[in-house]
Amino acid sequence: MPAHDDEPRDPLGQPVRDDLPPWMNRALADRRARRWPPLDLDEGPDRARAVAIALLALSCLIVAGSLVFLTGPSANVVQTDERVRAPATSKPTPSVSPTEADEEATVSTVANALIPSVVQIETNAGLGSGVVYKKRGLILTAAHVLASATEVHVRLPNGRRVPGRVVGTDPRTDVAVVRATKGRFRPAKLAVGRPLGVGELAVAIGSPFGLSGSVTSGVISATERVLRIGVRLAPMIQTDAPINPGNSGGALADKDGRVIGINNAIATSTGENAGVGFAIPIDVAASVADDLVEGRKPRVGWIGIIGTDPPSGRDGALVTIIQKKGPADRAGIRRGDIIVTADHRRIRSMAELSTIVRLANPGRVIEFEVRRNGRRETFDVRIAAL
Repeated sequence: MPAHDDEPRDPLGQPVRDDLPPWMNRALADRRARRWPPLDLDEGPDRARAVAIALLALSCLIVAGSLVFLTGPSANVVQTDERVRAPATSKPTPSVSPTEADEEATVSTVANALIPSVVQIETNAGLGSGVVYKKRGLILTAAHVLASATEVHVRLPNGRRVPGRVVGTDPRTDVAVVRATKGRFRPAKLAVGRPLGVGELAVAIGSPFGLSGSVTSGVISATERVLRIGVRLAPMIQTDAPINPGNSGGALADKDGRVIGINNAIATSTGENAGVGFAIPIDVAASVADDLVEGRKPRVGWIGIIGTDPPSGRDGALVTIIQKKGPADRAGIRRGDIIVTADHRRIRSMAELSTIVRLANPGRVIEFEVRRNGRRETFDVRIAAL
């Protein structure tokens, strides 16, 4: 709209609009003085009113915001030690319960302690994982990781790839040892001789699908789950910590960062994790590994039974499966017996009995006391090699 010489003008010589309130004209003058891009108000009174409303709303927001922090605590804002908490009527911020937070912190601590000790095993036949257990570059892994392998390399936690040499394998227990010929190593702590309990935290570390240093967590689902390896029934640790192809040979650890098992297998219909994984108990793995390194035939104690804890929280080991013609079967122990002592030591759980048997020298005769039909009977069992 053209301006006339007799129209009132602002200090910059621009016409003052009589169809706008005085404060709006002052805002326009200030805008020109600051060299902001000019507002186009020549499209009619509707556009001008819209701009005026928008600027008024913005001014209100600025004033309101200033009042909150200048006046201090109010009905909706509480300030404490210079920190501002959300209004009581606002949507609560998602939080982690103390138990969950503690568990996450524990898993993180375990991961930091063990990742430097877990390596990736690379062969011409595939990928697996391994756990450094001695400073000389000795690595525990699963025997099936090395099946059909003619060339072995070890991928260290820092990404360096070094040659590896197979020290020995034992298909009966699915345990093997590889030696990395170069590099610096941090051995993991092994929980040999530590009885395990169902429900305890379990952390799996390995290289699923070649993703080295992967960490998953869950619980121990069972301590004496039966798996058939060759012709023998072998007790395994079952966990719901996600385990996938490539995890084999990696570590299953407890809350203290100690290795309780060597990841071995999964139960699945798809070939991928279904929440049911298995690990070789570290008692077995470490004993076999020591024999392999020393050039001996591995000899882990075995009596041919699988069991569980008795119902109602009673002490002992309830025999649920017994291998025909195995050491316990030949000695007269039967399914349903509750073993209460072994080698004159009180048995409180099946895990405790398994530890005693595995660490016993094959060929040794041990006295077992069992509770059967309300009576106590003793049986001499000759320990065999797993």
